[in-house]
Amino acid sequence: MELRLGRRLERSTPWREVSLHGDVIHVDGILCAFRSSTDVQRTVEEDDRIMATLSTRPDSRSVIALLASHDEPLILPSINAIDARIDRSDQAWREWANDLEVEGPYMATLRRSALALKLLLFSPTGAIAAAATNGLPERIGGKKNYDYRYGWLRDAAYTIKAFLRVGAVEEAKAAFSWMTATINRHDGLHIMYSLNGELAPEQEQVDLPGYRGSVPVLRGNQAREQLQLGVYGDILETAALFVEQGHVLDLVTRRLLADLANQCADGWGRKDAGIWELEQPEHYTMSKLGCWTALDRAVTLAKSGQIDGSRCARWQRERDHIRDWIDAHCWSDAKQAYTLYAGTEKLDAAILLATRFGYERHDRLALTRDAVHAELSRGPLLYRYSGMDLEEGCFLACSFWLVKAYALLGDRERARKQLDHLLEVTGINLGLLNEQQDPADGAMLGNMPQALSHLALIHAVLSLEDGKGP
Repeated sequence: MELRLGRRLERSTPWREVSLHGDVIHVDGILCAFRSSTDVQRTVEEDDRIMATLSTRPDSRSVIALLASHDEPLILPSINAIDARIDRSDQAWREWANDLEVEGPYMATLRRSALALKLLLFSPTGAIAAAATNGLPERIGGKKNYDYRYGWLRDAAYTIKAFLRVGAVEEAKAAFSWMTATINRHDGLHIMYSLNGELAPEQEQVDLPGYRGSVPVLRGNQAREQLQLGVYGDILETAALFVEQGHVLDLVTRRLLADLANQCADGWGRKDAGIWELEQPEHYTMSKLGCWTALDRAVTLAKSGQIDGSRCARWQRERDHIRDWIDAHCWSDAKQAYTLYAGTEKLDAAILLATRFGYERHDRLALTRDAVHAELSRGPLLYRYSGMDLEEGCFLACSFWLVKAYALLGDRERARKQLDHLLEVTGINLGLLNEQQDPADGAMLGNMPQALSHLALIHAVLSLEDGKGP
């Protein structure tokens, strides 16, 4: 094994200190120590590198630990204490997984994805990281190498719904509280935040070679300033599900939701960056569908007395105006499908999500599903939208959204076959899903584990099992 300490983008040089209790290494305020059981033999000990070997067999047990602290004293427990702590952690995660409300033939798959989502929950605040990594390319040698270590409201909303559906109520509540409290803390609605609830940092390029030479490597994310109208639907739909599951909204959250519904009713007609965070503002169909969802759920919450209903009639009228606008401007007779944005013939796999929104045009949604499957699929995998086969891999969340679209629009047998094939081709990475996959060779692409991929899998399986949306 090898432990290699980084140089903090050349801001600091690791150095080893021989202390009374064993060697420790300092790196820019971080203090760390490598500890192991006696059967682990160290072969190299340098300032920035430790190498060691061990022999293992079926009945052996070895302990390897990296202990660390940041600008505070470092606790050095005994090897036995470390070993016991590992057992306690293992047992706690097993108990959590076993308490999930999942059953059926896909139970193990659901548990694995729920565990991945819990791994991405930042416990000090309840934020959900979009992924745990930064800079893994969406195409080897390509330029799409983004930083996903932040909390997107969209991903948080989808993850909350996944947690609620599998019975992880405490995690759902923590993430929901982070989402509403973070929105309230800032002036205006942003689509993403740091995990501590601050605005995500501005994007900057860092001087690193990148994974397999894929550059640039970026830190921060330029999407932080984008307008994405679909986020209104994500938030209000999540709140509606929270109430539907038997929970109660606090007064601050109720006022926030009514304010967001009013903002949506005022601004749904603007161009935005869409769900895919594109640089060219357009009237993206998925954004309009998100606004329709927001106002539809606002009406539901108002009629059930959960939020102020003084503008309920207005929300209902605007909701219907959005539906009519989508039909008039975003439908292609040539494609027999809703398109990526008004005035184009490009298709968008994200529109498959509208099947779970309860959108009224089931006939057109079914035709859109078939058109998307025909044009964007490669086996069981789907590209995000037209033209992406030249820039990146297939997007795993979209592939699971197709399963859900078949299940919710009545073709459960097709959905099951699609799901089984999809799990077969993606099940090569210990149950952890990246953002994308190369349909040619199965290589995993993009950051991982990707929250959006795992929650899409959960919703696909549950829709197949119970035939309902979240």
